[in-house]
Amino acid sequence: MLRLYFLISLMGLVKSDTDETCPSFTKLSFHSAVVGTGLNVRLMLYTKRNETCAQVINSTDLGNLNVTKKTTFIIHGFRPTGSPPVWMENLVKGLLNVQEMNVVVVDWNRGATTVIYTHAFNKTRKVALILKEFIDQMLAKGASLDNIYMVGVSLGAHISGFVGEMYNGQLGRITGLDPAGPLFNGRPPQDRLDAGDAQFVDVIHSDTDALGYKEPLGNIDFYPNGGLDQPGCPKTIFGGVSKYFKCDHQMSVRLYLASLIKNCAITAYPCDSYRDYRNGKCVSCGTPQMMSCPLLGYYADKWKDYLRDRDPPMMKAFVDTAENEPFCIYHYFVDIVSWNKNVRRGVITIKLKDKNGNITESKIDHEPAAFHKYHQVSLLARFNQDLDKVAAISLLFSTGSVIGPKYKLRVLRMKLRSLTHPERPQLCRYDLVLVENVETFFQPILCPKLQV
Repeated sequence: MLRLYFLISLMGLVKSDTDETCPSFTKLSFHSAVVGTGLNVRLMLYTKRNETCAQVINSTDLGNLNVTKKTTFIIHGFRPTGSPPVWMENLVKGLLNVQEMNVVVVDWNRGATTVIYTHAFNKTRKVALILKEFIDQMLAKGASLDNIYMVGVSLGAHISGFVGEMYNGQLGRITGLDPAGPLFNGRPPQDRLDAGDAQFVDVIHSDTDALGYKEPLGNIDFYPNGGLDQPGCPKTIFGGVSKYFKCDHQMSVRLYLASLIKNCAITAYPCDSYRDYRNGKCVSCGTPQMMSCPLLGYYADKWKDYLRDRDPPMMKAFVDTAENEPFCIYHYFVDIVSWNKNVRRGVITIKLKDKNGNITESKIDHEPAAFHKYHQVSLLARFNQDLDKVAAISLLFSTGSVIGPKYKLRVLRMKLRSLTHPERPQLCRYDLVLVENVETFFQPILCPKLQV
């Protein structure tokens, strides 16, 4: 029986295990990373017609690609273990859910898989040349550069930039997800992603102190949590070696994925520095004609026309995110007027509670606030839940002192106002005495409306 099966398989009547019904992303082993891989780029097309089963295409066969529709290229980065990106499938599905388009996964795992980063780095321009050859054929069939969108991760962000430069910045859009920093830091614009590589370039920086690029690269550069340590990621190597090295870097992808789900929008605030953002100095976008502040992720291009009129057409934007999906943070101002005779310095923790018992907390401790007599201090509070109707509030004041007397903060007036929903009524409370490190609960009342 085995001999018969062998003879039949030799005649091609039985499919081997290597035949793919649905082509999938190249999966390699760590052994491949050690010995190195030669470059081989595969382009895999997904559309609404074949959302879960890719079609392999190339510059001589565009397959089912509809050149009249938007085409989004997804370009991964360095793969030191050879494994497929864990986020790829979700990113393909997310893009196809928000808009009918062509999604082309650029699989250059044979080339990106190596333990020696410079080997992958040296192949980036070759990948870009292959993509240009493919796009040239798209254009010959009637496609428009306006409809070409590139989403590049790490090294893939710079590959996108190289392609864009070949078309003199006429690609519709490039999104760089934590563009790689090593070997790119300090290089001139032609040797990395740059704001001139497409009609609109947006960048999410999530690991600027390690694997990512620190300086602005696009028309709008988002720095979630300052672009450094991301909530939910280990702070030290003891939190898990692989997760420690990659978590902050890959958070840019997770945040972009969250933007494709419409249950919350991650709103960022144009600002010169993360410190100014945390201190509440950048809560106005300065554009009353705009519907909202810039949105991190897929819908960042709503600011395209506004940024085009700026000189230079570039902007940095900051936002804090929550530890868990969908990562949205809801911003409030806590205005405190104190009447202590002497200056009190410390931090405030505020909790909000609704009538259903839901509680959300914000610890405003990035730097101590100075409370002067009869002077209003406005603190930017960030909550990971959006409570529609606040029934109770608690405040806790701390100087950070472990020994010595407990200080008091005498509050003449506290006001809570939502930045996320400015139409909501503002809540007040008067004549409070906060004893250091003692949580004080109270029911707020509606603030009096200003007389016009």
